Amino acid sequence: MLINFNEMPERTAPGMNGGTGEMTAKMYMGANGKIIPCKIHKGGSIGLHTQSTSDDINYVISGTGKAICDGVEEKLTAGVCHICPKGSEHSIINTGDDDLVLITIVVER
Repeated sequence: MLINFNEMPERTAPGMNGGTGEMTAKMYMGANGKIIPCKIHKGGSIGLHTQSTSDDINYVISGTGKAICDGVEEKLTAGVCHICPKGSEHSIINTGDDDLVLITIVVER
């Protein structure tokens, strides 16, 4: 199966999950999860939320930020992967001057 993100529209989400600022994303949704290339723009964040039905895997392409998962803070830089397992709660914050660029894989279970 080929997924061509070049042909998908990019959507803007202000205040994702009660966060700040904006993020933009393209999204593939399948029966067992999602693949989401996204950018959290400068000053933006994804608010604290619980992964009630899925694991959330976030691979950092570029930028700097932090994730807070179950109260533990993790530094995000290019090449780092943050995983929030089902049942945990997390937020992701762009702490840099550039976009925090991620590929997020959501695995339903």
